[in-house]
Amino acid sequence: MRPWVFGLEGFNFLLLVLFLFLLAQPVHAQDTPTAASVGQNRFLGAAIATGLAAIGAGIAVGVAGAAAIGAIAEKPELLGRTLIFVGLAEGIVIYGLVVSFLILRG
Repeated sequence: MRPWVFGLEGFNFLLLVLFLFLLAQPVHAQDTPTAASVGQNRFLGAAIATGLAAIGAGIAVGVAGAAAIGAIAEKPELLGRTLIFVGLAEGIVIYGLVVSFLILRG
């Protein structure tokens, strides 16, 4: 497995971060933080929370899915058990989305 390939979730995260950095205006050290700069930091925090959760879930689903396919190939009756592990790995993205919604709400 190539470690630099994270799947579609990681690619979407990279596009989101690039988009946010293109829209962000520089904040200088002598300036006091304004509402606009705090808002931009919230968006960046939400993007990082969602993107890192998506990258982690993509890696986890890749590893768990490969192991599940190997187990199902040897014993087809293990299908239900292996789907649980893949589903748990996908739940990581939902946690990242919840955290990003909490960041944007606050």
